[in-house]
Amino acid sequence: QLVESGGGFVQPGGSLRLSCAASGYTVSRYCMGWFRQAPGKEREWVSSITRSGITGVANSVKGRFAISKDNVHNTVYLQMNSLKSEDTAMYYCAADRLERSYCINAYTEFGYWGQGTQVTVS
Repeated sequence: QLVESGGGFVQPGGSLRLSCAASGYTVSRYCMGWFRQAPGKEREWVSSITRSGITGVANSVKGRFAISKDNVHNTVYLQMNSLKSEDTAMYYCAADRLERSYCINAYTEFGYWGQGTQVTVS
């Protein structure tokens, strides 16, 4: 189970930190990712982190968002800075469907999803 938290309403230029608490499996064994979906748009990859800690981030958020994880607390984070109105979306945490050492950043490769947390920038 993945449970996201930390979303909310923020003004442009503001910051939020999303958290994803995992239970039932350990984040140290999976690629973990964040995706987002705005109304009327497809779900898009935002960022991911391999089980060894290698990170990737979408060009649209590069330099503003950063993913991290805490293996001890089995939690993944997404630090979001300099937020823009176009960042408004439901944000989902996801875990790879397989235990592997790399990430494939397509939502079809992630088999476990949280319920999402809404981020509104306005």
